[in-house]
Amino acid sequence: MWIPTEHEKYGVVIAGFRGTVPHGLSLEIGDTVQILEKCDGWYRGFALKNPNVKGIFPSNYIHLKNACVKNKGQFEMVIPTEDSVITEMTSTLRDWGTMWKQLYVRNEGDLFHRLWHIMNEILDLRRQVLVGHLTHDRMKDVKRHITARLDWGNEQLGLDLVPRKEYAMVDPEEISITELYRLMEHRHRKKDTPVPASSHHLFVQMKSLMCSNLGEELEVIFSLFDSKENRPISERFFLRLNRNGLPKCPEKPERHCSLFVDLSSSELRKDIYITVHIIRIGRMGAGEKKNACNVQYRRPFGCAVLSIADLLAGDSKDDLILKVYMCNTESDWYQIHENIIKKLNARYNLTGSNAGLAVSLQLLHGDIEQIRREYTSMFTHGVSITRKLGFSNIIMPGEMRNDLYITVERGEFEKGGKSVARNVEVTMHVVDSSGQILRDFISFGSGEPPASEYHSFVLYHNNGPRWAELLKLPIPVDKFRGAHIRCEFRHCSTKEKGEKKLFGFSFVPLMQENGRTLPDGTHELIVHKCEENANLQDSSRYLKLPFSKGIFLANNSQAVKTTKESFWITSFLCSTKLTQNGDMLDLLKWRTHPDKIAGCLSKLKEIDGSEIVKFLQDTLDTLFGILDENSQKYGSKVFDCLVHIINLLQDSKFHHFKPVMDTYIESHFAGALAYRDLIKVLKWHIDRVTEVELHEHIQEVLKAQEYIFKYIVQSRRLFSIATGGQNEEEFRCCIQELLMSVRFFLSQESKGASALCQLQAVFLSSFPSVYSELLKLFDVREVANLVHDALGSLPTVMQGDESLQAVKLQSIGKTVESHLYTNPDSRYILLPVVLHHLHMHLQEQKDLIMCARILSNIFCLIKKNSSEKSVLEEIDVIVSSLLDILLRTILEITSRPQPSGSAMRLQFQDVTGEFVSCLLSLLRQMTDRHYQQLLDSFNTKEDLRDFLLQIFTVFRILIRPEMFPKDWTVMRLVANNVIITTVLYLSDALRKNFLNENFDYKIWDSYFFLAVIFINQLCLQLEMFTPSKKKKVLEKYGDMRVTMGCEIFSMWQNLGEHKLHFIPALIGPFLEVTLIPQPDLRNVMIPIFHDMMDWEQRRSGNFKQVEAKLIDKLDSLMSEGKGDETYRELFNSILLKKIERETWRESGVSLIATVTRLMERLLDYRDCMKMGEVDGKKIGCTVSLLNFYKTELNKEEMYIRYIHKLYDLHLKAQNFTEAAYTLLLYDELLEWSDRPLREFLNYPMQTEWQRKEYLHLTIIQNFDRGKCWENGIILCRKIAEQYESYYDYRNLSKMRMMEASLYDKIMDQQRLEPEFFRVGFYGKKFPFFLRNKEFVCRGHDYERLEAFQQRMLNEFPHAIAMQHANQPDETIFQAEAQYLQIYAVTPIPENQEVLQRDGIPDNIKSFYKVNHIWRFRYDRPFHKGTKDKENEFKSLWVERTTLILVQSLPGISRWFEVEKREVVEMSPLENAIEVLENKNQQLRTLISQCQTRQMQNINPLTMCLNGVIDAAVNGGVTRYQEAFFVKEYVLNHPEDGEKITRLRELMLEQAQILEFGLAVHEKFVPQDMRPLHKKLVDQFFVMKSSLGIQEYSACVQASPIHFPNGSPRVCRNSIPVSMSPDGARVIPRRSPLSYPAVNRYSSSSLSSQASAEVSNITGQSESSDEVFNMQPSPSTSSLSSTHSASPNVTSSAPSSARASPLLSDKHKHSRENSCLSPRERPCSAIYPTSLEASQTANSCFAKWNAASVPHSTRDSIREAEEHVCPASTLSETRLAAKSPNLSLPSVSQERRMLFNHIGDGALPRSDSNLPGPDKAVNATPSSWSLDSGKEARNTSDSGKLISPPVPPRPAQTASPARHIASVSPSPAGRSPMKGSVQSFTPSPVEYHSSGLISNSPVLSGSYSSGISSLSRCSTSETSGFESQGSEPPATVPSYSVPEEPVRKESKTPPPYSVYERTLKRPIPLPHSLSIPPTDPPALPPKPQLGRPSNAESSSRRTEPAPRPRPLPRKVSQL
Repeated sequence: MWIPTEHEKYGVVIAGFRGTVPHGLSLEIGDTVQILEKCDGWYRGFALKNPNVKGIFPSNYIHLKNACVKNKGQFEMVIPTEDSVITEMTSTLRDWGTMWKQLYVRNEGDLFHRLWHIMNEILDLRRQVLVGHLTHDRMKDVKRHITARLDWGNEQLGLDLVPRKEYAMVDPEEISITELYRLMEHRHRKKDTPVPASSHHLFVQMKSLMCSNLGEELEVIFSLFDSKENRPISERFFLRLNRNGLPKCPEKPERHCSLFVDLSSSELRKDIYITVHIIRIGRMGAGEKKNACNVQYRRPFGCAVLSIADLLAGDSKDDLILKVYMCNTESDWYQIHENIIKKLNARYNLTGSNAGLAVSLQLLHGDIEQIRREYTSMFTHGVSITRKLGFSNIIMPGEMRNDLYITVERGEFEKGGKSVARNVEVTMHVVDSSGQILRDFISFGSGEPPASEYHSFVLYHNNGPRWAELLKLPIPVDKFRGAHIRCEFRHCSTKEKGEKKLFGFSFVPLMQENGRTLPDGTHELIVHKCEENANLQDSSRYLKLPFSKGIFLANNSQAVKTTKESFWITSFLCSTKLTQNGDMLDLLKWRTHPDKIAGCLSKLKEIDGSEIVKFLQDTLDTLFGILDENSQKYGSKVFDCLVHIINLLQDSKFHHFKPVMDTYIESHFAGALAYRDLIKVLKWHIDRVTEVELHEHIQEVLKAQEYIFKYIVQSRRLFSIATGGQNEEEFRCCIQELLMSVRFFLSQESKGASALCQLQAVFLSSFPSVYSELLKLFDVREVANLVHDALGSLPTVMQGDESLQAVKLQSIGKTVESHLYTNPDSRYILLPVVLHHLHMHLQEQKDLIMCARILSNIFCLIKKNSSEKSVLEEIDVIVSSLLDILLRTILEITSRPQPSGSAMRLQFQDVTGEFVSCLLSLLRQMTDRHYQQLLDSFNTKEDLRDFLLQIFTVFRILIRPEMFPKDWTVMRLVANNVIITTVLYLSDALRKNFLNENFDYKIWDSYFFLAVIFINQLCLQLEMFTPSKKKKVLEKYGDMRVTMGCEIFSMWQNLGEHKLHFIPALIGPFLEVTLIPQPDLRNVMIPIFHDMMDWEQRRSGNFKQVEAKLIDKLDSLMSEGKGDETYRELFNSILLKKIERETWRESGVSLIATVTRLMERLLDYRDCMKMGEVDGKKIGCTVSLLNFYKTELNKEEMYIRYIHKLYDLHLKAQNFTEAAYTLLLYDELLEWSDRPLREFLNYPMQTEWQRKEYLHLTIIQNFDRGKCWENGIILCRKIAEQYESYYDYRNLSKMRMMEASLYDKIMDQQRLEPEFFRVGFYGKKFPFFLRNKEFVCRGHDYERLEAFQQRMLNEFPHAIAMQHANQPDETIFQAEAQYLQIYAVTPIPENQEVLQRDGIPDNIKSFYKVNHIWRFRYDRPFHKGTKDKENEFKSLWVERTTLILVQSLPGISRWFEVEKREVVEMSPLENAIEVLENKNQQLRTLISQCQTRQMQNINPLTMCLNGVIDAAVNGGVTRYQEAFFVKEYVLNHPEDGEKITRLRELMLEQAQILEFGLAVHEKFVPQDMRPLHKKLVDQFFVMKSSLGIQEYSACVQASPIHFPNGSPRVCRNSIPVSMSPDGARVIPRRSPLSYPAVNRYSSSSLSSQASAEVSNITGQSESSDEVFNMQPSPSTSSLSSTHSASPNVTSSAPSSARASPLLSDKHKHSRENSCLSPRERPCSAIYPTSLEASQTANSCFAKWNAASVPHSTRDSIREAEEHVCPASTLSETRLAAKSPNLSLPSVSQERRMLFNHIGDGALPRSDSNLPGPDKAVNATPSSWSLDSGKEARNTSDSGKLISPPVPPRPAQTASPARHIASVSPSPAGRSPMKGSVQSFTPSPVEYHSSGLISNSPVLSGSYSSGISSLSRCSTSETSGFESQGSEPPATVPSYSVPEEPVRKESKTPPPYSVYERTLKRPIPLPHSLSIPPTDPPALPPKPQLGRPSNAESSSRRTEPAPRPRPLPRKVSQL
């Protein structure tokens, strides 16, 4: 049975539990659990991290911990009773754990590792705390370390600042807000602005001396030197080095590193230097021989100097190398460092060995204790301390020092009978009174232990040596008296013995008999002569002698012999026990000299302060002793001395001696009667404040009043104790009289900065310190009244001295901070006077910092939940007195501009924050009664209105993000809690007073605005918090957003008809609120929109305003990251439900649907923009949104904004063409006008003309970069027109040059033709704009299918690639996944006319092949019925799909959606026809290119011939014969008769082409490939025999009737005519199966072997500049697809393998794909054959026509002929049809003319020496003969004659005139009407087959409107044989016309023209790209080019005859 637990409430999981039992709760180690019930070893409860999930778990998995329970029962809360630091540590580490892992994911390795170390340290410290064995001090230290690390980690991770008090977190509800602010501010300041250290220390570590020839030991002496005062400022650091230049004692680190301590900030300047003196220990001369002398001397070696300023830039200077210098003469050694500093180069130079001193230096900041904590290792390993000379800047009491510093300066000695000067060495001893040498009291410096004697260094041959060596003598005080220093002088011989001979000595006593020590300064000592062996052990013998010149001992009357020898030393005493001051000694011994008391008291002020504080207690005892004994005589002087001493302690140097005086007063002071004299003298001084001559002295007295009162109070207490409280009343009266004098003194008013003001200021500054003393003797109320009266007597005039006003306020501040004010009784007395002065200062806006501090202190004393009556009364007083002025002050200071200086700005923020915290404290303390009293206190509604507006404005300021630092979340939450509480109180006042007839828009607007920004605060967005933080906030404050949202809704409902005032102004703010992801808030706020729609509908009959505002705000808000899919659904559902019963439901539903759709697109756009790189998804999403704004919302400004966003995306992705099209959208919205435009986006303020000009130029630049030069030319023309109209010829010239450069680029630069891919996005996981849609994408340069697939999968990493090309089913559409279906598609060019024209270079055609494309196709092969394993062609069908886009490519995006699909099936026979047509066209093109020498080599033709012939031998074409020519197929498919005939014709045509190709091949084949050629010829004869061709010239020639995509299935009745390969061909009207040929791919041969060979050819073609294009065709073995790696060999339809980049190459050539229909080739090329063959063909054609064509078909043909053909041609055609044996003369003549003309290139030459034309005339007919018998036309329902293709213009063919001359002998040339075939321009309403397209411009075939040959003639040459049937002959120029006139007559459509797409939809050319209809540009004519007249084809044509004039349309549709 489950029992509720009583004590087991809280525990920690110590073993993981999976929760596999029923109702089990899964737990991890470390989780904390709250236990609810228990039963038989099991607990039931929940984990605190997820309190919503409850379950059971084993009790032995839980470690129970002590906890207290709040709110016992269902909603009980468990709080662990462990140390708050431990609790914080645990929760913080949990939060860090998650974030720490994220650091690793984000690759922030440095912080990751640092945080890891900190976490480990915290865990170690936590263990120490939990063990509980720490001492109190150690526990405090550990907690300090823990909190420091927690704060560091929180700061690094961007977490909140934690307010703490004594290392424990504080509950903001338990302390006042002002105190909370101070805690936060303290921690923030501590973190941000460290207090600059006043004390600094220099760490020095000696590394080594680098020198080439040392060999001797060295002494290195460091010290700090002040070059400004020319004196050392520190003791010395002494270090010994061994012979190698390394420290002598490496095992003792303190010997080679030191810390120079107590440097002040003033000493960190550039004229402080580190000096290093180096002394060597060895022979006298550095170069002496070793055996010269065995005695070692100290000798100068070198000196180095470094300025301390070099260390200020960086604290650490490791391993500095200091240069070591030596003086030129040894006599300058004492000042070598000064010379180096002054750079007196003549006096020193580098040491001979070029030595360098390696040292490590580091500057440390902070007091010495702080350094010890921070650099513990330094002190642990040992470091010597080097002090400053003398006392430090701050003398600490208890510091014991007794150091005498002696500087051995110099000496003056006689030669002593020597011829040269002496080598003098000084030896020093300290000798005590008994004559014994004191051991170990001579210190050479830190780092070296003290010694008993000192030896100076020796200067060679110098009788006036200068040493300047500093020594420290740390002699104890007890040994100081009677001790003396003895210096012995010896001459050091350089002879072999090296003796040191004593020749004199000096001495000096350390203390005189009167107790004074040796005075500081330089002393000239007498050098007493002595013998070499004199015994100086008996000091009594020489102590009687004089020691210093001018000073004689009192008992020594003998005269001293005059001597020239002297010795100088400088002494400096640093002692806390000894004094050198006689006046001090006289004062302390006043009883021995009573007569000198007055003089001693007077001289006290002249004694140095350090001497006084050394003997402070003795001095005070002396003063009060004198006062007790003779107060009448000396009272005033003692009082003055006491004041002097008290004020001395105010000095910062002696500030630390105040505790010494306090201790003295408490423990040692014994003057029980002193208070009377002190009160009397103090009152005497205060009463005389008006006497000017005493002002200075009175000022000193007033400064000391604190300690004077302390002495008074302590004296009175001592007296009371001694007498039992006598004279109490008298004492009170004295104090009252004293304070009366004070009140009178303070009430004196003075104008300006008078002396009286200064005295008042001095008194007020120290007066609050008296309160605590008075409280020792008086009741708290008495003292409070005394202080109240004193402060109340202050003048209230604010115009007085500002310094006095500031001091007055400081005094008030100290009063509030005093102990007196903390007592509630005294506080109530003092509060009015304090508030009075505060109010005055705040009203004047003066001393705001002090006012803020005082207010903060006032509120710190008022606890939050204090309900005491006194507190409530205090709040009453404060509210009535300060609330209004406080609000005004906050408004005032926040409206000021912030000061510029960082310190001032910080101060400004501090004062603002303090005032804010005071206001919040006050508001939090206010109860209902206070609010009611406040609101009732306003006399008029205007006053109330002003107050409400004021407080709402202040609240808006408080909510600003910059009000508090970003990590002050605790403070922000407290502030928000106060604000919402206050707003709830004030909203009632708003409703009661400002509704209905008293409605005030301004105040209501202010209210709503405040509420909205309150809800939108970042610190209230709980969704962004960690779970633990969110839980804490919800527990403490709830979700304040929901509370405020409910209040908004409530207030809105109260407005009634006044709601109309806020529509549409509040739509945006309320929308922003609803976008917050808080369900309750959304449910409350969204219905307001329904209300707004309803009221707007009532007012204006619609809600257009609501809609417009919603749409505008949605875009900006969602782009900021607000809103989500849930919001979209909620918005839709709530509002639809709300408007169900409204009369305006339909328009409401429309609005909601529009807004919902916009949300979908905006959410998709935002999600896409989160990604890093630019990809298609971003661009596609932007296009979708842009179009939505344009089409559905008609929001022009948003539309333009997104145009530019899309433009920027394109530029970033380097989609320059798309960028240009995008910018054109904006350009189209502008006109060429002078209308001024405002500044917008990045555009300046300018006219519309200027902006349009700028846009044009930018677009042209992008078209240029995107190689879309044709579009750039149109824009160049457009802007040139504008320049011309303004006569701006300079810019016009530039524009024309730019246009010309674009033409040059078209002709000179190569353009890559992109691939196109169809992409299907299926599944619900795709963004809205992609979901279940299919697109066609324009690939990047060189991008093939596999690369594109991989790119798409990278963009959609979660997508699944579909492995087939079939349309997916509904399950895929509805799947919660992403499916991608990708395959290549073939573009179907719109502009067939340009592609079919002769003479247009491939450079131009290439643009039209892949630009302005609307339609794409792909083919899917499949088998229908039973598959024949022997011949698969029998059942191989092709499913052809055509995709029609919503916009043409390229456009504003690289991909566009498919608008429509058209699917047709091609039968096996149709497929075979198309394959052969394409192969034949490829052969013709290659042969033509070979003839015109456009090929660099013949390999492509060789490979193509080999592929076709060899495949045919192996059964290629035979497979078609076996499949379709058998009797069985003919009987089963009677409807395919004409198709079978067409297939037979194509086979025979292929044979003819192959034969002619072999002839051309023979002419150009290189010698090494002759065997292959012979093999091909042999195989060709085998092929002919397989086709049944025995004598080719006598065979029937089949007419190559053209089917664009194979034989049509509908309306495909054709009449075969006796035609040669040159015969013209009719294109029938297109059936659903009939599609324009797209000339990118050729077919391969037909057998399996051929398929393999084709792939070989493909590979070679790629290596040969991709000179021709191949596509596999169906074979018997497999259906192979080509690789997409080549730009020219790509399958036009995918197989399952092709659709996935994941499949291996092995499967990519699957059987299913081998027969994908190729991009079609133009199959209408006409090739010449022999006359006999053509005649035979004519007869055969006539017979077949008569016999096989039904009458109905013939009638329809005739009907078509009448519409299409001119009369002459029509009659000829009908004649040929009726008369089988009749040939057409005109056709014959034409054929003969062609026979002559083609000889140059078509047939092998017999004589290489004959010129081309001669060979052409005399050519010998071969088996490839020329057909000169006819030019037939085959017609269908609406057929058109298609011009045959000719080879492109060769590079060398520049002038058409030259080639015209070459054929001029032909008689046909004189009568072109007679001998030419009528040319028909294809109708633009139909699709036409286009020429062969190749990436190589020299290999592209083209259409001509005349007859083509395979000669080397150009397009212009060939076109000379054609004329128009309807034009008079006179208009056609003859062949002899000169070149220029000919060129001007012909007009060719320009390469940049953009033609209409008229089959499916009209495409207007954009206005910016249209060509003006009034003035078409003149273009160069095509020589001898005849054009059809308008009359002949006007009924079938929509374009004008001379040149199609495009209609204006949007460029984005191009």
